[in-house]
Amino acid sequence: MRAVVQRVKTASVRVDGREISRIDAGLCCLIGIEAGDSWSDIDHIARRICGLRIFDDEHGVMNLDVGQAQGEILLISQFTLLGDARRGKRPSYSAAEQPGKASELFSQMVERVASLHDGKVATGQFQAEMDVHIVNHGPVTILLDSRKLF
Repeated sequence: MRAVVQRVKTASVRVDGREISRIDAGLCCLIGIEAGDSWSDIDHIARRICGLRIFDDEHGVMNLDVGQAQGEILLISQFTLLGDARRGKRPSYSAAEQPGKASELFSQMVERVASLHDGKVATGQFQAEMDVHIVNHGPVTILLDSRKLF
């Protein structure tokens, strides 16, 4: 499982021109579910998202996690995070989980993050073409991989 975690001032998702979710300050997380991912991958990534100390404390040092900063979380499924573009010009997505299983695992991810975070947890729409609007604060962007490839 992979995640791109961005510290944001605000983020929203639109589908067919209609806003379906919005958060204020917090984290916008793009989640890529890989074939073979399981509960341990979900738990690892969820704990890392909720525990990343990337919010400023009273001294201006990135020392607080999203809960301590009273931030919100937006989770968006994005299979293209598993794209392999090492050869050719068209990425291969064969490492991504099949949609049915990916949907189930993404739902479990949302539930796990919500169980770890007391604040708002919002989502995009699985398998929809979404317009994602963010204001990346910092900018701060962190890459996570449950198989610890980076």
